[in-house]
Amino acid sequence: MSEQEHVTLQKIISLTKRRGFVYPSSEIYGGWEATYDFGPLGAEVLRNIRNLWWEEFVTKQPDIMGLDGALISHPRVWEASGHVESFADVMVEDLVTQRRYRADHVIEESTGIVADGSSPQEIDDLIVSHKIKSPAGNPLSKAKSFNSLVEVQVGTVENAKTTAYLRGETCQPIFYNFNLVRESMRKKIPFGIAQIGKAFRNEIKVGPFIFRTREFEQMELEMFVHPREADIYFDRFKMWSLEWLKSIGLNSERLRLRDQEFKERAHYNKIATDGEYNFPFGWKEFMGLHYRGDWDLKRHGEFSGENFMYKEEETGEEFIPHIVEYSIGLTRLMFVLLMDAYKELDDRVVLSLDPRIAPYKAAVFPLVRNKPEIVEKAQDVYNTLLRLGISTDWDDRGNIGTY
Repeated sequence: MSEQEHVTLQKIISLTKRRGFVYPSSEIYGGWEATYDFGPLGAEVLRNIRNLWWEEFVTKQPDIMGLDGALISHPRVWEASGHVESFADVMVEDLVTQRRYRADHVIEESTGIVADGSSPQEIDDLIVSHKIKSPAGNPLSKAKSFNSLVEVQVGTVENAKTTAYLRGETCQPIFYNFNLVRESMRKKIPFGIAQIGKAFRNEIKVGPFIFRTREFEQMELEMFVHPREADIYFDRFKMWSLEWLKSIGLNSERLRLRDQEFKERAHYNKIATDGEYNFPFGWKEFMGLHYRGDWDLKRHGEFSGENFMYKEEETGEEFIPHIVEYSIGLTRLMFVLLMDAYKELDDRVVLSLDPRIAPYKAAVFPLVRNKPEIVEKAQDVYNTLLRLGISTDWDDRGNIGTY
């Protein structure tokens, strides 16, 4: 990262704290690594993004509906999904400082080689062949896998507690509730289920800022389709998602879609495309489009005994629906929007957010506080806007300064 890029990132971090977008969590106790609270303006921006996404991809769509699944579900859910076995990053350790790193990140930062999805042995071979050291310049340990699921103990009796997991992604409740949603809502294939919510991952490497944290929020849409139509829906969501990002004000020159290489893909993905933004620290993923095949429903069927076969009324054909997934990190998208909107104009700092994203839709500034009749009129305007449900800022200090 160049000095200028570092300054830009630091300016964003400083601005978001100063203006009430993002605070370091539990700062009075010294903070906690990669944990953040969203202040009054940040909470409004997140709410606006959620509402816009939900309106576009759920409310306006006759074949897509919503779900709000549990944060903690039966442990077997995560065995069926493959997360207990396969939800792991390969890590290495600095043999001097004992600090741990994601191995693929160390390799990519040192050599430019994309090593995501590489096995521990492949990582070891790359480290040896390229003489890679830790970021501190020290020797590295042998690579090993590290499961990212966050374990929790559930129960009231100490020796009878059950190990469960905070969900590592929001989509699993959509999959195991497929039959319930289909039957209760009387839906035929193709149809989609969407969810917005928190997920948790015990990340080895976090940051910068809110880009990678251990608690984050996702907006996900799972489309259940006939296998022969999967490619059609994948291409549809690829274009639809990109157009939506542009519609909320993102600069298309800083956006790109990149198809994942085979070794980068998760175990369930047949096809995967990342939506990436050109951050100060490089092109990084904040959105994903995945063709998951029938992996999820088939696995949950095997582990639970539930029958996920679907029968078409017209033809009598039976099949397990295939899944096309559109997933976007809400926390990362907020970061993208702030980065994209940040501008310095002469002596002013401006966030040129789309009005639908901006925390305030209006502002009332009575410039002459010593004239009660003007302040009273301004207060009436302010109260009227609030009653209309319009998010409005008020400042009666008598001057309009810079942020």
